[in-house]
Amino acid sequence: MSVPLRIGLIVEGHGEYEAVRMLLQRIWYELLGGDSLDVARPFRFPQGTLLKEEGLKQAVDTVRIKLGPDSPGGIRALILILLDSEGKCPRELAPRLLAWAKEARTDADIACVLPHPMFETWFAAAAASLAGVNGLPANLPAPDDPEGQSFGKSWLRRQLPRKYSEPVDQPRFAARMDLAQCRARSPSFDKLCRELERRLTASRD
Repeated sequence: MSVPLRIGLIVEGHGEYEAVRMLLQRIWYELLGGDSLDVARPFRFPQGTLLKEEGLKQAVDTVRIKLGPDSPGGIRALILILLDSEGKCPRELAPRLLAWAKEARTDADIACVLPHPMFETWFAAAAASLAGVNGLPANLPAPDDPEGQSFGKSWLRRQLPRKYSEPVDQPRFAARMDLAQCRARSPSFDKLCRELERRLTASRD
């Protein structure tokens, strides 16, 4: 058994509300074999706010207060910042955002993951498992390099026979995508998995 983990999410988009929470639960239980995970309703802030030092610090402080303090031997809290890189280099941007966040709350466990270049790229990375799902074609082509080729919203829009809706479609794809496949083909998704894996390993020590 592991010590229960509660995650406070900082996201930027409307669709990510349910989709990210579902993905975290699936990674934790299905991919990593964890237990006792509580994902709080995500806190949404404009990306422009989160890319500014003062804005991000205020967001982190708000989420930390909502999560409450860790209890000895009890529930641990993690603040997870998740926003699209939108073409910016994650290896440069993520450490800067994480440093700001840790300055805001030195008492908090914080992780920062940037889907590269966007959240929908993770669906492209798991394309083979989404063929025929939620309107996608049965012969859905799998991109060779989803992140390098910047596959994302535009790729989904080309594949769907209708208008793409983030709040409607993201949770449906998140529920059906192959996690191991996505992890193998998307470095940014692998980063998310590794951050959760670290907390799971620590909770069992």
